[in-house]
Amino acid sequence: MAKPFFRLQKFLRRTQFLLFFLTAAYLMAGSLLLLQRSRLVIQQGIRGTSNIQVSPVSDMVIGVGILDTRAMQNPRLSSKLLVDMDMLHDPTSDQRYGPQWLMSRNSELRQLRRRWFHRFINEQEPMQAMGSKVMQHTGENKGTYVGCFSDDSREKTLKGAVFYDLRKMTVSHCQEACAERAYTYAGLEYGAECYCGNKLPVTIAKQEECNNECKGEKGSICGGVNRLSVYRVEELRAGAKRRKNVIYRGCFRAPENLTVTFPASLIQSNLTVEMCSEFCSKKEFPLAVIGGPECYCGYPTMHFTLHDSVDRVFCSRLQNVSGMAEVPREENYYHVYQTPVQDTRCTDRKFLTTKSKVFVALSSFPGAGNTWARHLIEHATGYYTGSYYFDGTLYNKGFKGEKDHWRSRRTICVKTHESGKREIEMFDSAILLIRNPYKSLMAEFNRKCAGHLGYATDRNWKSKEWPDFVNSYASWWASHVLDWLKYGKHLFVIHYEDLKQNLIPKLKEMVEFLNMTVTEDRLLCVENNRDGNFKRSGARQKDFEPFTQEMKDLINSYILTVDEALKRRNLTGLPREYVPR
Repeated sequence: MAKPFFRLQKFLRRTQFLLFFLTAAYLMAGSLLLLQRSRLVIQQGIRGTSNIQVSPVSDMVIGVGILDTRAMQNPRLSSKLLVDMDMLHDPTSDQRYGPQWLMSRNSELRQLRRRWFHRFINEQEPMQAMGSKVMQHTGENKGTYVGCFSDDSREKTLKGAVFYDLRKMTVSHCQEACAERAYTYAGLEYGAECYCGNKLPVTIAKQEECNNECKGEKGSICGGVNRLSVYRVEELRAGAKRRKNVIYRGCFRAPENLTVTFPASLIQSNLTVEMCSEFCSKKEFPLAVIGGPECYCGYPTMHFTLHDSVDRVFCSRLQNVSGMAEVPREENYYHVYQTPVQDTRCTDRKFLTTKSKVFVALSSFPGAGNTWARHLIEHATGYYTGSYYFDGTLYNKGFKGEKDHWRSRRTICVKTHESGKREIEMFDSAILLIRNPYKSLMAEFNRKCAGHLGYATDRNWKSKEWPDFVNSYASWWASHVLDWLKYGKHLFVIHYEDLKQNLIPKLKEMVEFLNMTVTEDRLLCVENNRDGNFKRSGARQKDFEPFTQEMKDLINSYILTVDEALKRRNLTGLPREYVPR
């Protein structure tokens, strides 16, 4: 009797273990299947973003606390809808962040960051292993291939202009960009970077070391790791669209010592603006100074700041006419022109060599000029700025910190549009950039409709999207400032309008807040390159008033609230032009 019972007991123990193993395997298989399906939904949502319509809240809520990923990937999802979803997750959010009109839009920004990240990941094509194989230089490019050169990061030769394109860089694109700016040579590096200049690099490298395929042109070489594929683009100049941006800066009194202030000069009868500009461009100087038969090239310096222009009548006799050398003129005044060449004294930038001890935010409402402020800070300090998000367009414009993790502490400061206690207290200090909400709202709407450098169309302004945008984003403008005033540890508040009107003094204050020092000549270089690549192009509507009286009343109430909050902190109130219309 004992023996059969023992066998039954042994069988039941084995069965129990088997059931436990099968249950565990079943749960693991279900988890893997769920993850795979979630990943598929995310990818489909990203690829089909433009075709997905906004779903009502009832359609997006699946069970408790689970959202339809496809709906969250919709870039046109209204901020109000996102706020409603936040309230479903956190019933106490109303008490935590105050009235509904001041609720943070962090949820929308987190989804925006995720969408940017997934889009970047999906758009990257895997690099094919090249080994030591040397690819052929295509003959379709009009420029002459010069060779493969070493790129000295400490003293770059081709530094006149710099362009990046992670997806579409080609040899011809780089050549045309350099030719438009009157440069002789175009160099490509890392498969996606383009450099222009008028002098060849010194060190020649082995041909097989230039082995990176161009991101936008299979079979063509775009340099390598610290290696430049250099082309001579002079042949392109006849057919290329030359930039008509030899800009007249004004009439100025000459400095005391012309030869010391201006490193290069030319004396020629019948001198024209084009001749002097061409001469200075080849010498890679941003200024062409003309007086009679004399042409000088140089930079803005403390001896020649370009801050005190005089009436053009003082230079009126300096017209480009035959026999100009014989025309009597005032010796101390000269015409000054901006050449197509970029001032390169402040374009060198790098990551911090050691991790920053102070974690600094560059915070603003979207459309308040954060990208422009980053441009100024990077060129003034010589260090890259980071970003809480990733924007491939800005990376292609030269903001290499976009690709760096925002918590790496390798950048001088980090761009953010976030608000809310947790997001703000992550930073040790912050520069808070504030702009007129009327201007900010229009700038952000332009960006949403037409990108960083475009303008929204009449159809966009007259659509239902615009009033919905104002009703949602106007309160965000106020809540963003109020949250940073409340939770920010160490703030430096600066107004966009003050920075624009008094660039050098205000930029110097920003640099000092970042615990950096900068020379006056470098600040003058930043001023000379103040716009960067961020002026909007296209037809701009004149005398256009997109705000209704109802919108103005709403925005004006937020302006008064923010102004009072600033004054309670013993800070300067909003500029007068913010005063309700």
